[in-house]
Amino acid sequence: MLETVNQIFQIFGASVVVPIMIFIVALCLKVKPKTAMMSAFYAGVGLTGFGWVIQAFTPTITKIIKQMVSNTGIKLPIVDIGWQAGSLASFGSMVGLSFFVFGLIAELLLFAFGVTKIFMASNLWNNFGFMIWGTVCYYVTHNFWLSLGLSFFMLLYALLLAEVQADRWSDYYGVKNASVASLHNIEQVVPAIILDPLWNLLGFNKVKMTPEYFKNKLGVFGEPTTLGALLGLLIGILGNINALNTMKAWGQILTVAVQLSAIMTIFPLITNVFSQAFTPLADEIDKNTHKTTGNSDESVNEVTNKKRWFLGVDDGVGYGEPATIISGVILIPIMVLIAFILPGNKTLPIVDLISLPFMVESIVAITRGNILKVIANGIVWFSLGLYASSWLGTFYTGAVSHYGVALPAGIVLITSFNLMSRPLNALVFAAFVSQNPFFIGLAIIIYLVLLFVLRRYRPQIWQYLNNMAAKNAGYSGSNEKITY
Repeated sequence: MLETVNQIFQIFGASVVVPIMIFIVALCLKVKPKTAMMSAFYAGVGLTGFGWVIQAFTPTITKIIKQMVSNTGIKLPIVDIGWQAGSLASFGSMVGLSFFVFGLIAELLLFAFGVTKIFMASNLWNNFGFMIWGTVCYYVTHNFWLSLGLSFFMLLYALLLAEVQADRWSDYYGVKNASVASLHNIEQVVPAIILDPLWNLLGFNKVKMTPEYFKNKLGVFGEPTTLGALLGLLIGILGNINALNTMKAWGQILTVAVQLSAIMTIFPLITNVFSQAFTPLADEIDKNTHKTTGNSDESVNEVTNKKRWFLGVDDGVGYGEPATIISGVILIPIMVLIAFILPGNKTLPIVDLISLPFMVESIVAITRGNILKVIANGIVWFSLGLYASSWLGTFYTGAVSHYGVALPAGIVLITSFNLMSRPLNALVFAAFVSQNPFFIGLAIIIYLVLLFVLRRYRPQIWQYLNNMAAKNAGYSGSNEKITY
């Protein structure tokens, strides 16, 4: 049965399977069949659009990044070849396939019994993020149940963090009653919350580095399209720093500038289409919540509404938002430089650098688009992530080569910057792979305590995060009003 499920998913792919799941979920929420069908189509169109744009842009930007790396003289043994190899490996192992089937059942039960307020089943595709960690654990320990347990435990705390950020994410990205819960992109909630008081102490909250400020202050040069071109020029020059006197170099530089400008322009349009897949579902959630609470007033305070629940959506919904994509692109050359100078680092991030906008979504939402804070958080957390992927390199390489794909010629050790450069995930993995009951039990106890706190104090937590967000300058709704 597991092999059949894998074959079905591999044949049809996310752009078909995800719309089918959304159609089913929509019908279960009593959305009209016509609206449910259009939601499914919008999801398929959005995912296809994302795929086309990223596939067209990735070869160009990856080549530039490799040139940038070459110019710095970086020689690191663990090479990032992208998350796709990890995805293939997760579907190639029995642990991964088992979670793909039974994880879906668990997601439904966790939601039904109120353990989580995130309906994760609507985001089936991103389950590979849980599957790959179980797969790597099984490669190391050869313990099937321990490895499957690791995948399930990571699901639990990913759902917890997704609910912590849910109100902020939903508000910032404008998708009512929705949140992302992808394991490989959700743990950034931790540094976004913990480090925020430090950034405020340093005055980062008073720096108006937001897309709105750029647009109003810089005019045409503050438009996402123009900013994309300028960032493309910068990255292109860094990638061709030793050949700026050649026409070939400038041809590549200008190509990157135009393509990144196109990304900044086109992605928000695709994102808007993709978001329409979830709007009817989110609206229905809103109606059902008001019915459950016996309050049909649309102005009800959603922060204090304990019956409110959220749809798990693909993080592609937020990729094209200006602050998100600008922050992610700025972090590309920064992370290359950090990989070069970070003592003890063995990881060379390359292919997954294009995923940085996905990786910063939670930080963007919690800091309300403060680009300076997003970059600062990214530098701290992803630097720690480089150490995590350096430690995991041997394990990940063995698992991918055993269950997934052959290694590229000339590369001994591989990683995925998006999947493995995860400090929190690495700590949980370390606890389980140790097979020590004390460390595993400690991880579980910490989760249970955090779950209790969330269940009891969710309104207070959300209000605290909203107060944090409001301290950031650059928004008409912030405590410090904008003055241009």
